[in-house]
Amino acid sequence: MPESDGRRGATAQRRVRADAVLEAAVDLAREAAETVARPGSVGDHVGSRMEAERLITHFFAALDPGYVGWTWAVSLARVPRGKVPTVCEVDLVPGDGALLAPAWVPWEERLRPS
Repeated sequence: MPESDGRRGATAQRRVRADAVLEAAVDLAREAAETVARPGSVGDHVGSRMEAERLITHFFAALDPGYVGWTWAVSLARVPRGKVPTVCEVDLVPGDGALLAPAWVPWEERLRPS
């Protein structure tokens, strides 16, 4: 969440420090994604992002032909002074060029008169 820098209407993003324990937990994140995904559909580790203090998301390429441009996102966390990461969430998220469903249209607008 942005925090105020003292000027009216201005905000500054607080930089999240790197976390060596969470950054090194790529194998745990891959194992979590493989538990949810179809066999053979979790590809290479394509990066990670610190979301907050002691919270990281690791990203893996999605190899399923129906999900070109998508990545597996695995969020890990740890308690203060803890050395064991915990899996929070596993998601399949769209990236650039991902095929997405069209915008939802309410049924009233899809029906033709009569």
